[in-house]
Amino acid sequence: MAKIKIGIVGGTGYTGVELLRLLANHPDVELQVITSRSEMGLPVIDLFPNLRDHLSIAFSEPDVSTLKKCDLVFFATPNGIAMKMVPELIEAGVKVIDLAADFRIKDIKVWEQWYGMEHACPEYVEQAVYGLPEVNRNAIKDARLIANPGCYPTAVQLGFLPLIENKLLNTGFLVADCKSGVSGAGRGANVGTLLCEASESFKAYAVPGHRHLPEISQGLDLFNKSENSGDVDLTFVPHLVPMIRGIQATLYGKVSSNNIKLSEFQTLFEQRYADEPFVDVLPAGSHPETRTVKGSNMCRIAIHQPQGSDTIVILSVIDNLVKGAAGQAVQNMNIAFNLDEKAGLNIVPLMP
Repeated sequence: MAKIKIGIVGGTGYTGVELLRLLANHPDVELQVITSRSEMGLPVIDLFPNLRDHLSIAFSEPDVSTLKKCDLVFFATPNGIAMKMVPELIEAGVKVIDLAADFRIKDIKVWEQWYGMEHACPEYVEQAVYGLPEVNRNAIKDARLIANPGCYPTAVQLGFLPLIENKLLNTGFLVADCKSGVSGAGRGANVGTLLCEASESFKAYAVPGHRHLPEISQGLDLFNKSENSGDVDLTFVPHLVPMIRGIQATLYGKVSSNNIKLSEFQTLFEQRYADEPFVDVLPAGSHPETRTVKGSNMCRIAIHQPQGSDTIVILSVIDNLVKGAAGQAVQNMNIAFNLDEKAGLNIVPLMP
């Protein structure tokens, strides 16, 4: 089988270098082009020495005619970039996986409200497949355009999914209390993410509204679809913690029946994710740690029912740069090209 020809637009950020790290040892791909206007002509290994002996390619200027020669193009760019280039690539028969938010939200007006710009190709939003494999695997197989989920939305949706799709939660009041490492803010210079500013501190941010809220709500509403279901009402509060990688999502909800025991919830989660290669439901009573998923594409989940009350607490941890970004994108690529879903992703998490 010929190797899949890969292009990456925007290879200098944290998700870009994470894509390079994962794809460098992928047995079924050939990296053909990595673009960066600011670093054009610079060998990739000069910017990212960790890739020495793995890549011998230099950054080039984004050029659609060159990207059209690829089988698949990843966009690891800021929001608003992919939508300007996607139509021409799709029409040329190139598959696209966008790691930004350009195609995640189906309601164009909602997207434009949260992202503060006019969408350049709204007609492509409808055909884009939301790339959460645990929900949309079959659609991903045939997709030309895949909207890779955000990091917070991945951790939150995987945590709530089994309960909401089985109508076991009162969806009128859900809480997602989430913490992320500083790499989630990107590689660009920002005073708030300097070591001296972020270290030894802990804060909530974007409490009035975070861009990932409509994406999470859209997904939970889809899980909740039925004639008798009301809209999902979610309170989402993100926090910045002084670590580099990782997301911890602590999710709260009221169960819809007091007759269900914690052991039954545990069984429900274990059965729902039994065949999912990158979701690990921990034994009852566990408390997952972000360090147990660092550098891997794994999501680890635990379920609690404090004091046997009608409140259920789900703990969900991921590496925001892997399962929350580049790793999930590679997982989607594997599905879309009928490869082993775990190819390039059989990574043991880093400890300590």
